[in-house]
Amino acid sequence: MKHLLAVLLATACGAAAGQSVALQGAMGERALLIVNGAPPKMVSPGETHLGVKLVSMFGEHAVVEIGGKRHTIRVGDAPASVGSSGAGPAGSRIVLAVDSGGHYVTPGNINGRAVQFMVDTGATAVSISASDAQRIGLDYRRGRQVALNTANGTVPGYVVRLDSVRIGDVEVHGIDAIVSPQTMPYVLLGNSFLNRFQMRRDSQQMVLERRY
Repeated sequence: MKHLLAVLLATACGAAAGQSVALQGAMGERALLIVNGAPPKMVSPGETHLGVKLVSMFGEHAVVEIGGKRHTIRVGDAPASVGSSGAGPAGSRIVLAVDSGGHYVTPGNINGRAVQFMVDTGATAVSISASDAQRIGLDYRRGRQVALNTANGTVPGYVVRLDSVRIGDVEVHGIDAIVSPQTMPYVLLGNSFLNRFQMRRDSQQMVLERRY
């Protein structure tokens, strides 16, 4: 009875002042979530547990939705406090964990459509393959045509303006991107997005703080 009361109190406080969410593990597309300190629960995409809806799983990352806002969490990270005032305005901070290859990879959205990003500080702009652009419904051929220098010579590309780029609960509008005919496993998160943030890196994490 005491345990049930504690869970109910934690849930009520979470609804009012933000949820504490941790991803303890994953099994295929299912996520083992810990919400507000309650016992872990295996949740499938589309299911909701204590006010937290699992949207999707990507490897060791889960996208969850709380109060209509989406957040990205990672297996093994400390519980994330989301939906509360915290330090700084809501939707102002992105924390990315380095993967086994030394890259910062994260799920996100372009114009509301799901993509996989990889941070590339050497890229001038967000870079999207033509196949990904078609998949997310981006009419890139209406953009400004440019010549792109590649290892295979010069190829045509297109400069476009993205309505929105979203990672977790951070959304930025009006981002320039380049669409290339080259096949890429990820959408490269270049400086047209990164320059909107102050960046801090260590051996394990990259932290992006929104500039205002």
